[in-house]
Amino acid sequence: MTTNTAAPRIALVGDRSPEVRSHQRVPQLAAALLDRDALALDLYWTGTDEIDSPEALRGFDGVWLLPGSPYRSEAGALHAARAARENGIPFLGTCAGFQHALLEFARDVCGLAEAAHAENDPDAEHPLIAPLACSLVGHELPITLLPGSLAERLLGAESSVERYHCSYGLHPDFPARLSAHDLVLSGHDAAGDPRIVELPQATHPFFLATLFQPELAGDGTRPHPFVEAFARAATEHAQVRR
Repeated sequence: MTTNTAAPRIALVGDRSPEVRSHQRVPQLAAALLDRDALALDLYWTGTDEIDSPEALRGFDGVWLLPGSPYRSEAGALHAARAARENGIPFLGTCAGFQHALLEFARDVCGLAEAAHAENDPDAEHPLIAPLACSLVGHELPITLLPGSLAERLLGAESSVERYHCSYGLHPDFPARLSAHDLVLSGHDAAGDPRIVELPQATHPFFLATLFQPELAGDGTRPHPFVEAFARAATEHAQVRR
């Protein structure tokens, strides 16, 4: 944890483990953001089982829902996504964070109370988050970006190649139902499956989730544009809040 009281307070939500590579990469990225961009972040690791309601994350300037599923508490992960979505707190969800952000949105916005994650509920008849036909663990694959989306603006390109470490994704029965409630599906793989989602900036200052892991891009000395943009959004949130 850093000690700069002027820095934005970032909740790193996930069950911290030395076996999860992205967990090891985040402090390196924070150091790079400070060195390269003078963006200081005050990082607070928060286990999913420590979050008993969305109110637990009030006072933070950013929420990063990190990989590492199955989480110790699915409910805690969903509370984190909801706290950021409802309170205008900058949010980044990666890998499992993407999956659980979609799960929270489906339940609390779309009214799909029975929406389930197959990793947590393998007996669910129609899971929202289902096993991928082919695991993406260790793969780097191309993504096409929606013109005019936040994702496209941040990357400055119509396409990108990104690194994955996941075996679950959004079931093909649900994209249209989510987008009908103003969730923007802003990045797709070659098969047309959603890999990036965001909320319109007219309704939320920064809410972005990716099935891939931008924190694993490169060697960690040059943060991915999504990570840098999240840090900047959190910094702006802190300035307004204080």
